[in-house]
Amino acid sequence: MMHKPVFTALDLPEYSWLKIINPSAILRNVRHALFDFDGTISLIRRGWETIMIPMMVEMICGEYGPSPEIISEVEDYVDRSTGILTIKQMQWLVQTVEHYGYVQQPLTAHAYKKLYNERLLLPVKQRIKQMDGSQSARDQLMVSGARIFLQALQDQGIKLYLASGTDHEYVIEEARILGVSDYFESHIYGARDDTPAYTKERIIQDIIQTNDLRGEQLMVVGDGPVEIQHAKANGALALGVAADESKRQGFNIKKVQRLKDAGADLIIAGFERHKELLDLLCFTDAQP
Repeated sequence: MMHKPVFTALDLPEYSWLKIINPSAILRNVRHALFDFDGTISLIRRGWETIMIPMMVEMICGEYGPSPEIISEVEDYVDRSTGILTIKQMQWLVQTVEHYGYVQQPLTAHAYKKLYNERLLLPVKQRIKQMDGSQSARDQLMVSGARIFLQALQDQGIKLYLASGTDHEYVIEEARILGVSDYFESHIYGARDDTPAYTKERIIQDIIQTNDLRGEQLMVVGDGPVEIQHAKANGALALGVAADESKRQGFNIKKVQRLKDAGADLIIAGFERHKELLDLLCFTDAQP
C-alpha cells in the first residue's frame, strides 16, 4: 500500500483564489463530501435574506414603524442562522414577536414559514421560468464552477451528499432543475420540520459513524456558519464558500468574515479552480 504522508494547509503557498484560515488543517485525505445547497451550489434562491429580513421586521413591528435596533437585531440573527432549518428561524421570530409585544396575537412558526415561502417563491419561480433548458442557463443559476467540481469529485471516487435547511421537496426539485441530482444519488437531505434526523449536525455525525471515518476524511462545504460549525465540532474539514452571488465571481467579504468566525479551514469564492482544489483535497497516485 502506498504511504500517504500527512499534508496540511501549512504546506501550501499563498493563493489569490484560496484563503487559508487554519494552516494545520489536514488535506489530501477527503473520501466523502457534504455540500450545503443554497449559496454553495445553487443561486436559485439568491437574495433570500432580502425577503426574510423585511418580513421578520414587519411581523415584529406590526403597525408600528421599525426601529434601527430591531432591524439590526434581525439582520444579525439571519446572518448567524444561515444554514439552519427555516422552521427554526421562524421559531425565533415567534419568540421575538412575543418579546417586543407590538403584535397582540403572533402567528405560529409554521404560519410565518408559509408566509415567507410564499414571498420567496415569487422570484424563485420567475428565475426558473426564464431558463431555456440549456446547461448554460442552469450554470448561470449556480455558483461558478460548481458542476464541474462535483463531476471532478465524483470521478475521483468521492461519495457526495447534499444537505439543506430548505424544505426537502424544494431541494429535490431545484437540484433536478439544475441537473445535479445524480451526483448525490439518494443522499439529498432537505428540511423536514421538527425531524432531528435531518439536521446538518446529525447528517455529519451519521456519515462519519456509518463509514467509520476519521474527521478529516469528510469535507463539509458551505456558505453558512451552521454547517461550518458542525463540521469543526465533528473534526471534519470545513471548506467555506464566500461567493459574490450577484456577480458570480470574487469574494463576498461579509461572507468571508462570517465563515472565518465560524471556524472554516479554507475559504474559496467559487469552484473555478477545480483542478487545483481537487489536488489539495484528495490524494491521487499522481501526487508525489
